[in-house]
Amino acid sequence: MKSSVVTDGYHSSYDNATLAVDSRSVLMPYNRFIDPAGTVIRFGNPVLENHSLDCALLPGNEILAVEDRYGLAFIDLTTKSILYHLDYEGTYQGLMSTYSGIKVLEDGGKVHIYWGASNPATKASYIIDATWDGRKAVISDAFLFQGMAPSPMALPNDIAINKEGGENYLYVVLNGNSQLVKVRMSDKKIIWTTATGMAPFGIALTASKAYVTNWAGPVPTDASRQTAGVPYANVYIDPRTGATAMGTVSVIDLESGKKQSEIEVGLHPNAIITNKERDFVYVANGNSDNISVISTATDKVVDSISVRLGGEATKYIGDSPNALAIDDNSTRLYVSNGMDNAIAVIRLGSKSSASGIEKSVVEGFIPTEAYPAGMVLTKDALYVANLEGEGARVASKKGMTIHEQEATVSIISLPGKSQLASYTKRVEVANMLFRTKITQLLPRKEVAPRPVPERIGEPSVFKHVVYIIKENKTYDQVLGDMVEGNGKKELCIFGNEVTPNQHKLAREFMLMDNFYASGKSSAEGHSWSTAAIVTDYVEKNVRAWFRSYPHVLADALVYNKEGFIWNNALDHGKTVRVYGEACVPRLPAGSNWTNIYQAYVEGKPIDFKNETTISRLRPILSTTYPCYEGARINDQFRADDFVRELKSYEQMPGDQLPQLMILALPADHTSGTREGFPTPRAMVADNDLALGKIIDALTKSRFWDSTAVFVTEDDSQSGWDHVSPYRTTGFVLSPYSRLAKTVKTNYNQTCIIRTIEQILGIPPMNLFDATALPMFDCFTGNFDKTPYTFLKNNIPLNEMNKNTASLKGKAKKYSILSASPEFDHIDGGNDDLLNRILWFAANGNKPYPKQNTLPKKEQKDDDDDD
Repeated sequence: MKSSVVTDGYHSSYDNATLAVDSRSVLMPYNRFIDPAGTVIRFGNPVLENHSLDCALLPGNEILAVEDRYGLAFIDLTTKSILYHLDYEGTYQGLMSTYSGIKVLEDGGKVHIYWGASNPATKASYIIDATWDGRKAVISDAFLFQGMAPSPMALPNDIAINKEGGENYLYVVLNGNSQLVKVRMSDKKIIWTTATGMAPFGIALTASKAYVTNWAGPVPTDASRQTAGVPYANVYIDPRTGATAMGTVSVIDLESGKKQSEIEVGLHPNAIITNKERDFVYVANGNSDNISVISTATDKVVDSISVRLGGEATKYIGDSPNALAIDDNSTRLYVSNGMDNAIAVIRLGSKSSASGIEKSVVEGFIPTEAYPAGMVLTKDALYVANLEGEGARVASKKGMTIHEQEATVSIISLPGKSQLASYTKRVEVANMLFRTKITQLLPRKEVAPRPVPERIGEPSVFKHVVYIIKENKTYDQVLGDMVEGNGKKELCIFGNEVTPNQHKLAREFMLMDNFYASGKSSAEGHSWSTAAIVTDYVEKNVRAWFRSYPHVLADALVYNKEGFIWNNALDHGKTVRVYGEACVPRLPAGSNWTNIYQAYVEGKPIDFKNETTISRLRPILSTTYPCYEGARINDQFRADDFVRELKSYEQMPGDQLPQLMILALPADHTSGTREGFPTPRAMVADNDLALGKIIDALTKSRFWDSTAVFVTEDDSQSGWDHVSPYRTTGFVLSPYSRLAKTVKTNYNQTCIIRTIEQILGIPPMNLFDATALPMFDCFTGNFDKTPYTFLKNNIPLNEMNKNTASLKGKAKKYSILSASPEFDHIDGGNDDLLNRILWFAANGNKPYPKQNTLPKKEQKDDDDDD
């Protein structure tokens, strides 16, 4: 599929396309389709979520070594095929490659490949030394690095190899320890260790200095500036958003290890390189969408080059530059813009290169697959490691799950001027850039109010928006039994009996069977659903989650420059109330599901305290609505608390109901078949009843005439779907939304954010909500305020999982596995294992929808008969 998209106003020819594998294009669930240049090579165990992170050429330039999450792939560039894959096995089993930084050294007649890897479970961290013999690779050695308190692991990332006085030295950036280490390679002796800034990432060397990028800027020393937590430390933050406020480059003397200076650059600096002459250093600033250029003679920033797709006129952030390459003439810089799915080509100006002429300028963009994250440049070609590839698209006759995708690498011949111009147009079309121009149209005077205004700032019939975020379900899991939609009944395990309210809402208002979560897990999903974007930090941590699993957003490194929908609304004078999102509840020791539920039944309060790391959120966060971490609190507490507060607003004079209300409603996540918790279907029924009660109360309140409700799951990772593993349940509810029909338009979580902004009259935050299609098709001009009456649950909410000791066979095994420590935290355990547990809980020994979906090391323990 090439760039033959037709646009009309907001609309494109993709508006009704699905994300199905056999679709006419590779469409992603965030307003992008994949239209790559060159040749794409795909690889990886199809039962895993594979990601290409970085790449390097072996001597002779005929073989490309690709660092992926699970080891190294070796690609023959002549045949464009995979020669070999080196897995983490034996001593190194359980390791996952860190963010980037693969290097190759030919020494003593052997080809060595070095890169960083860590084990999220054991916290072991290594620089791996693998040797390549022309046919296969083996791990011949490893450099072990210990975590330094408070960091549990060292997290070695980018590396540099330098020959000094006839000896090879290895410079290792320790992201977890916030250190740079110099190691003599011959005997592994550490020569020196020095502190960098916070969370260092990349390294580049000159003859006498090391330049290290620091994701989170300097070590905080100014008590007057606001700080907040990232894993292992505090950093300077922007109080408006909670995001990291600074990015820096540490300059360190190679001989002594002494830090000479720290240079402020853009936000979230990651990749860093020098030109051939080593007189300039180039830094990619992932959260600022620009490149900082440093003169190595003065150690000052001498230029800043924007890499925004569409130029500065676009104004929205979200390009995420994260890898760099420069030609031998120091005239062109190539920048991988992760979120644009493209490589920016920059002609360097006189401030940025001794060979430069006039001002640096972006000459154009080259399309890749999703999230280019590592590059190698030769005289003729670009080799690109695509971190997201084509997303989760591994097909099966029975169904798809979200954590199964191939890794991909693009091989692209360097384009000439006319080809680059053509590529640029393809990139602009694939990124739906035309919609950003519509967002900048001025509101028209005397336009009649409508549910979703055509232009930002024009009046809406709504004064209030309620946004409900649930946890981890696919469309087929819940609504696959609805004949009105494109469902697969055999994949539906929480159908009408378990979720009568969601079925009733879909019938009375609308059924959206082409709605998608934009991320693959809660760690991504809560950023997508509240910020309409994920940052480079999140992308680099996907599946490994080395530093944090940010489902409750308690990590300042996760946040983008413009923050979240709540601060966007506050910034534009709107009133906001948040119930249970981006926080955790602190409960007394001994609290469990049973005694908390008993307190609910008896009408007693529970003792808890909500905590958030986002200072802007604290004044608007409900203190009586429980947040979510673990599953000890049932959703009835949450629903009843919201309804009580809604009724209190009804007693106030005038209209004091907040204009934006965001609710976390998470019990449908379930706890598997863990002893001491309700059965999966009881927890989903609890969530369904809570949703029904909330909608019932809203529709019967005096605010319903002017209220719109949006409901989404945060992600879709706990089940299967026959159309796309990204497909999930979504609801739009209002007096103008009683359509009683199926809406086939392709919508996703960024569309919800965009529609909320359009209703509230506030601008988009970034490129993804700016290019999202407002949900016009979910509203009509007909006003129908018929109240919704919730349906009682069919499944007892206290239907408990059986005691492990009373079980046998597979039921006992799954009960034990459900109680594993990794499942103490949300999404902490193996996702496919939880899916199997949920399937067994609903269907007994009925064959699982997909064969051999567990990793090899776990298949021996799985006694399914499918």
